[in-house]
Amino acid sequence: MPKFATPTFAASRFTARRMLAATGVAVLALAASACGPDTADGSGGSAATTAAPPAATATSSAPATGGTGGTGGVRLVAVKSATLGPVVTDAAGRTLYRFDKDTAKPSASTCVDACAAKWPPLTAQDAVQVTGVDSALVGSVARPDGTKQVTLNGWPLYRFAGDTAAGQTNGQGVGGTWFASTPEGKKAPGTTGQAASPTAAQSGGYSGGY
Repeated sequence: MPKFATPTFAASRFTARRMLAATGVAVLALAASACGPDTADGSGGSAATTAAPPAATATSSAPATGGTGGTGGVRLVAVKSATLGPVVTDAAGRTLYRFDKDTAKPSASTCVDACAAKWPPLTAQDAVQVTGVDSALVGSVARPDGTKQVTLNGWPLYRFAGDTAAGQTNGQGVGGTWFASTPEGKKAPGTTGQAASPTAAQSGGYSGGY
């Protein structure tokens, strides 16, 4: 006579299967909670790591040294002097000079120390801008202190401490060796920059060849 499971035994097996299934669902839910994102109060697992954006590259907008004193860098401007004719100034209108004791081929500056204090060299770190000047004539030469002095047709350029305002040409003919530069890099004609020769006060008493 065949044996059949009793109703009680079959019900027990069915109940056991339901319990195992429920346990599996609970385990899966716990695992998902452990791997999920943090909750608002910081509980519930590890926080996700977000890569920080790359830092911006710093750029410098500092003006070239020895220029106009503004933010436009160094510029050579051709102007017409009432007494000397065509000459070159910087962007601020200060007359630029050349020194007979320098050389153009090769370019070399001999005005240093006390001379450079009276005749500040025009230096530039970046490209020189031009207005009315042939850019092909513009260059630079290394000075003993490592700075780059602007040259025009090979001649190093300087300002004059005795010029106290734009348009003045008090340095013309000082010591018989200093002359305002023309737009071609030549010596401006004439021996005086103003209607009369610069006085000792105007020129600062500069002598000794500079």
